[in-house]
Amino acid sequence: MTPDDRDAALPGLARAAARKSGAAARARRAKQAAAAVEPAAVDPVARVLVDLPLAHLDRTFDYTVPASMADQAVPGARVKVRFAGQDVDGFVVERAAESDHGGRLTSLRRVVSAEPVLTPAIATLCRRIAERYAGVSADVRRLAVPPRHATTEKQPSPPAPPLESRPLGGEEPWAAYPAGAAFRHHLRTGGAPRAVWSAAPGEDWPRRLAELAEATRDSSRGTVICVPDHRDVARVDAALTDLMGPDHHVTLQAEAGPGPRYRDFLMVSRGARRIVVGTRSAAFAPVHDLGLVVIWDDGDDLHAEPRAPYPHTREVLLERAEIEGCAALVGGFSRSVEADGLLQTGWAKEISAPRPTVRDRALIGVAGAGDRRDPYAGAARVPREAHDAVRWGLERGPVLVQTPRAGYVLRLACDRCRTPARCSACTGPLQLTGPTTPPRCRWCATEVPGWVCAECGGHGLRAPVIGDARTADELGRAFAPVPVVTSSGDRIRAEVDAERRIVVATPGAEPVAAEGYAVVVLLDTWLLLARDSMRAAEEALRRWSNAVALLRPGGRALAVGEPATPALQALVRWDQAGFAGRESEERREARLPPATLVATLRAAPGALDDALTLLDLPDDADVLGPLAPLPGAVDEDERAVLRVPRAHGAALSAALAELQRVRSARKLDPVRIQVDPMEI
Repeated sequence: MTPDDRDAALPGLARAAARKSGAAARARRAKQAAAAVEPAAVDPVARVLVDLPLAHLDRTFDYTVPASMADQAVPGARVKVRFAGQDVDGFVVERAAESDHGGRLTSLRRVVSAEPVLTPAIATLCRRIAERYAGVSADVRRLAVPPRHATTEKQPSPPAPPLESRPLGGEEPWAAYPAGAAFRHHLRTGGAPRAVWSAAPGEDWPRRLAELAEATRDSSRGTVICVPDHRDVARVDAALTDLMGPDHHVTLQAEAGPGPRYRDFLMVSRGARRIVVGTRSAAFAPVHDLGLVVIWDDGDDLHAEPRAPYPHTREVLLERAEIEGCAALVGGFSRSVEADGLLQTGWAKEISAPRPTVRDRALIGVAGAGDRRDPYAGAARVPREAHDAVRWGLERGPVLVQTPRAGYVLRLACDRCRTPARCSACTGPLQLTGPTTPPRCRWCATEVPGWVCAECGGHGLRAPVIGDARTADELGRAFAPVPVVTSSGDRIRAEVDAERRIVVATPGAEPVAAEGYAVVVLLDTWLLLARDSMRAAEEALRRWSNAVALLRPGGRALAVGEPATPALQALVRWDQAGFAGRESEERREARLPPATLVATLRAAPGALDDALTLLDLPDDADVLGPLAPLPGAVDEDERAVLRVPRAHGAALSAALAELQRVRSARKLDPVRIQVDPMEI
């Protein structure tokens, strides 16, 4: 009789007990068999980081390396281990001769892959980033090491072809920047300079970054370049290919897909490529002999990781520069307050163009504020100066018009009493989706062709805020038959040719013109400044600067807004550095970041109270809140804001990390912690 037949002959309760005892016996036998595994002759102990997102388990655990796995269980390899009664993934970070653990060690279950994908430098970087952001290093490692693709891993990584001989001499590529040539020379001779680069209008910044990567390669070192999005990756990719030829660098971005992305990652980890271009995840690329890290446009919120522990690419790269002793460059057409802080502390030096160079490249002006005028009054929304600038530009090439909103007419109001137009069914705001469509509710999509104002009984409508489609309509009628194209939302154009045309784009969606734009017009500048954000003026100046930077040498730019606005004055003078310095001083007086380190805690009301009670804060910490959610908000969590001087930021991060460990060990309700968020 087989064991199954014997179990079938037993009553129900006895059958269950027999199965339970049989499972326990099998588990005992498996444990004894594991204990009897012959350990490796050399360094039989493996220190393993397990992939568990639990703060109280965020450390290495020792396991025995069986003799059969001695050659595969190398530092950086992926393994399966037994942990808390289940098989979990992990990485070997070190092999040792003995363990500090006094008891018997469990052996490794198996080596998933002998490919060393987690280098010691990246493991250290993940740990430090987790400490800084009060997170778990397993979450950071998921950002650093892409998922395994077994088929790709079996294929060899071809070496980079030899560089073609390049003619020496000629004009120094960084001649427009007095400190730029010295920075490039230090890279070529093996130095590790650190700088904040303020690019001049019309600068071919992808080419300049490619030249720095080439100089670093001449010293037999690697480069990591991080940019905000895939369009920027494509531009730097093209510049590197043009300068050094194909197959000398890789691009790392999620859009490539799991197979190609893992292939490129392996080429870097195996040392076949030493130049990496990509978005956020490229900051963790395991480049051999790293010599330079670069972040372009660090004020862009795309550099902020949306997943826990929410690290910023700039902070990852600066931490990596400290760990690996390499050069660092923070570049952009505008300057973030954080980048200005690097200069004020002496951590970095400034690279900028002299005033005559800036004046020669672009002429920037401001026209009277256009937000007070009725957008339905023909071309009144676009003042005469802007029309003249567009007409002048169309005689010489393409013209870019930046408008801050996508869509057609996003809001409607009574043209008599200015009361916002609302839907009678749900009280939602009314909008227009096209020139021939009736008003429509943005919430419930109800059409309201016979709208009547509830306040004054009027039937006429005006548009306080209009989008890029309506702007393109107006300009198309004013400058017919010149073609008008739009770039916004999910219809973003990467580039346009040098033919004369009007390009209407939202901030961040501006296509690159083949030879640069003749004129750039910035409409509704008040709308970007009206954002409810600590960074509203800084972000507005960054977006305007990026648009003006698309001018060809000698081009003109015109901003429609209030001339006395400090951000517009900084744009006219191309003095983003001075604006960042003043903004930094004002925040220091108000005890706002980056002068202080801020952390936010979000949780259910009871859980947040418990967290604040358990939290052992530094003596000079301020607790703001808890703040209840706004009425009608979807998120019902309460929020508290913690603030300490920047010098004590490490102490606050350590206290928050300890809080997470305590709550994790006690299995308390989760608390979402965000250190140094982009927005408070």
